[in-house]
Amino acid sequence: MSTENLKERTARGLFWGTLNSGATQVLSVVIGILLGRMIAPAEWAPIGMIAIFSAIAGNLQSSGFSTAIVNMKEPTANDYNAVFWFNILASACIYVILFFAAPWIALFFEQPCLTDLSRFIFLAFFISSFGISTHAYMTKNMMNREITIINSCALICSGIVAVILAFNGFSYWSLAWQQVVNAAILVIGRLCYVKWRPSLKIDFSPIRRTWKFAMNILVTMVINTINNNILTFIFGKLFTKTPQVVGNFFQASKWNTMAYQLVSGSIEQVAQPVLVEERGTRNEERVFRKMLRFTAFLSFPAMFGLALVANEFILSTIGPKWEACVPILRILCIGGAFMPFYSLYKNLIISQGRSDINMWLNISQILLQLLLIFLTYQYGIITVVCAYTILNIIWLITWQVYAKQLIGVRLWDVCKDTIPFALISAAIMVAIWFITANITNSYLLLFLRILLAVILYAAIMRLLKVKMMEECILFIKGLRSKVKGLRSKV
Repeated sequence: MSTENLKERTARGLFWGTLNSGATQVLSVVIGILLGRMIAPAEWAPIGMIAIFSAIAGNLQSSGFSTAIVNMKEPTANDYNAVFWFNILASACIYVILFFAAPWIALFFEQPCLTDLSRFIFLAFFISSFGISTHAYMTKNMMNREITIINSCALICSGIVAVILAFNGFSYWSLAWQQVVNAAILVIGRLCYVKWRPSLKIDFSPIRRTWKFAMNILVTMVINTINNNILTFIFGKLFTKTPQVVGNFFQASKWNTMAYQLVSGSIEQVAQPVLVEERGTRNEERVFRKMLRFTAFLSFPAMFGLALVANEFILSTIGPKWEACVPILRILCIGGAFMPFYSLYKNLIISQGRSDINMWLNISQILLQLLLIFLTYQYGIITVVCAYTILNIIWLITWQVYAKQLIGVRLWDVCKDTIPFALISAAIMVAIWFITANITNSYLLLFLRILLAVILYAAIMRLLKVKMMEECILFIKGLRSKVKGLRSKV
């Protein structure tokens, strides 16, 4: 593949990846606002309590083999077929185990409703197993436009179902149905776009060949899942008598995750395929640093901006009943600004075939997090969240150490590529805070702060002649020219 062709595919992939993440998060915001207004904080708690089980089950069903496929130079139909059947068999076994474990989960959290609720929600990951191979196929071939269409359709349809059920008083069951319907539509959509089809000629030799690599990925995925859900899980046990605390944290965590996934989702759809293509070439470090700059360019203003407008955003959208989640959201947003960098470093290390490094770094991180939670939980939820956020920021240094060993990228270069965006974003948000401090209307304050943040950030990027900003403008202009050309032909 020529360098220019790869460059064009990467730019197109980043565009559609950003559009996919943007559409996903916008739709999620709209649906989240509607559901947040209809469902009380305490009623969100059961979903948050069992989220970790669904997520870990989802990790186990893929077992890292879909990542292994994407990491191959030229995967064959037999590779996709082996992963397809392995996922289905593994998912069926896991669902049976969790089905019978459901009463014990309900007993642990002292919530009898969790027995039936968890058995139903766990159907979502079993249904998803039918679409894992097709998703790997689309990721490997950078079919980001098609991924965008499928994800948007799934979100819209499942969101409509959830809103209708919530409106009719189904409470947390509306959230459960949302997950199941979303999983089903994703599977159907991927089958519509992918030409490859599974066959009954089952050969598990590709599974055996990639077993060690995939198992390292699996362990890492499970650790990441625990990392992302550990606070909700622990709070669910510590605050069984006050489920609104769990609901508030779950709500804050949800908005924070949706925001930083806008960036990380854009990067993840192209990072591994591109880094695999560039593996061992002179362009490897340059491509990685460019992705770092793109991540910083988007992540810091987005997350610091959400921290700035957290109070008026929550009050204006899901209502005053969620006001207690605002300070939690603000703290999480600071750490959330750094989360997309984890995705980029992870994809770099995996593209080098070092899934073992990825695994051990994540294991070490979760152990430190558990220690911090144990030492700070008695001081309250805010203290725990602060400690958790600080550790997540500092731990990025360990990933950088291995990135230096693998491709030679220096910490100084990483700082030059990212810190200016962080400082500019922080300065803009602080300035806007003081400028708009006297405005009391939540709707007006939300609108003005977002508008000022966008204008100031874009103006400063243009004034400083930031190359990333110029490239984005040139790409958009080029895209508009192509659209006009197509229209003229029609």
